[in-house]
Amino acid sequence: MIRIEKVELRRVRLPLVHRFQTSSHAKRELEHILVTLTGSDGAVGWGEIASPSGPFYSAETVDSCWAVARTFLAPLVLATRWEHPSELAAAMAKVRGNHFARAGFDMAGWALWSRATGVPLSKGLGGERAKVEAGVSLGIEPTIDDLLAQVGARVAEGYRRVKLKIAPGWDVEPVRAVRAAFPSVPVHVDANGAYSLDDRAIFEELDGLGLLMIEQPFAPRALVDHAALQAALRTPICLDESVEEVDDLITALRLGAGRILNIKVSRMGGLTPAVRVHDLAVAHDVPVWCGGMHEFGIGRAANVALSSLPGFTLPSDVSGSDKYYARDVTTEPVVCDGGFVEVPSVPGLGWEADLDFLASRTTGRETVSP
Repeated sequence: MIRIEKVELRRVRLPLVHRFQTSSHAKRELEHILVTLTGSDGAVGWGEIASPSGPFYSAETVDSCWAVARTFLAPLVLATRWEHPSELAAAMAKVRGNHFARAGFDMAGWALWSRATGVPLSKGLGGERAKVEAGVSLGIEPTIDDLLAQVGARVAEGYRRVKLKIAPGWDVEPVRAVRAAFPSVPVHVDANGAYSLDDRAIFEELDGLGLLMIEQPFAPRALVDHAALQAALRTPICLDESVEEVDDLITALRLGAGRILNIKVSRMGGLTPAVRVHDLAVAHDVPVWCGGMHEFGIGRAANVALSSLPGFTLPSDVSGSDKYYARDVTTEPVVCDGGFVEVPSVPGLGWEADLDFLASRTTGRETVSP
């Protein structure tokens, strides 16, 4: 049995190397919460709460996650005895919602279990690949020329798929320009729920541009409207914000609300539920890929391990650390080489936290013990 003796929370802030804008907000730096769980034998597991600072992607924020983590999740985890991370996840399910906060603890539990058992994290999750195919996500740029420059740079680096953020007023024209300039590059678009069914004509135009998928065109709970749009398009709709729980995916499948699923560890509440959703999607022949939340190296390591599972047949957002950060929080950065990221074969996350650098970027710290 694993018993947690200490929980440590760190608020860590890093600047982005390039401003990133979506349909709802822009950001130049990120603050995430790193979680460490220390077992009774002294072993440590690291996790990351990669919530946005503001309530735009989801209702959670760094501040809300900090409050839930220290007040509810940390005491609950300290009181739980478990053999497998799925048992820890079951205990945390008493806390409704708060997926980002729970994800950091679940991730740390898996990392600790991997070290304790000597089983590489990817293998423990059910992964099969030695390397995973990497795509890249690009934000809204000031001009189309700026966007083309960004796409060109990422294609030159070998990324296997390019995702373009779109918003009302920044959709058909920039996407058409990218398709014209890079006709052989797999491209998909992501609206982050910024449109409604009244904008159907825009998606009919995008439908003719040979896109890999159209991600989350409508609000998270608008599954009926997603189903109506999917029935009218050849291009697959990919769901992201709409699927936070296994039951959400079951509803989406029955409605025909999409044909592809973006699985995010943070949005799902951790690696444990992410694997369950992967398995359900595979059982229904739904292709999946791993999305990202601009995670630091800790969370990025978990994404790499998850992406090694067999159902992840599309390039995932497991870009190299240098795409977002001049220096990451791990002693070695996550590296994308020729469009692929290697999956670690050692126990734990496969990347180690850089404690000295973390000390210089930490904005808040708290320890919770029994």
